[in-house]
Amino acid sequence: MAVRELIRVGGRSARIQSAVHEAVQRLAAATSRDELTVPQIAAAAGVTPSTIYRRWGDLSALFADVAVQRLRPIADPEDTGAVASDLRAFIEQFMEEMSSPVGRELLRDVFAQPGAHTVQCGGFTIEHLTTIAERAKARGEVPFNVDEVIDHVVAPIIYHILHGGRKLTLDYCHSLLDRIQSLPRTT
Repeated sequence: MAVRELIRVGGRSARIQSAVHEAVQRLAAATSRDELTVPQIAAAAGVTPSTIYRRWGDLSALFADVAVQRLRPIADPEDTGAVASDLRAFIEQFMEEMSSPVGRELLRDVFAQPGAHTVQCGGFTIEHLTTIAERAKARGEVPFNVDEVIDHVVAPIIYHILHGGRKLTLDYCHSLLDRIQSLPRTT
């Protein structure tokens, strides 16, 4: 059974995580990520390489952890006053951010280390969609099914970002939204 280090908020562990994350971002901006090494990152963060290996295991896990932190939302989705426009605004922003060069790199890092990182990032999207659906309900509108949006809108977008050759456009995202609006509603 693997022992997982518990992270205390605001403690030494949080300071180490922050220093290492900042070092990865700083070094990755200055050099090719393929050239990054644990000793370089450790030196830039002011920690020993063994600290990085003990906490993250390898570079792939460290890059995934950094990506999750960068993908973490900093605000609730926009409230436009209506469920259809809230959902449309969210999907447009999601597609634009995730399909950007930085977004693609972050997604690749997350998916290179399957497990907790992918679940955590998926959770961010589910939380935002749930917020939009709950706002709709509070306004007396019919909320959408979050799972339908994940399956029929978010999943195709992510697929094309990671594996497809299709250039994602707002028209494509709107067509995905139009399809789910025609699906039967579940309560």
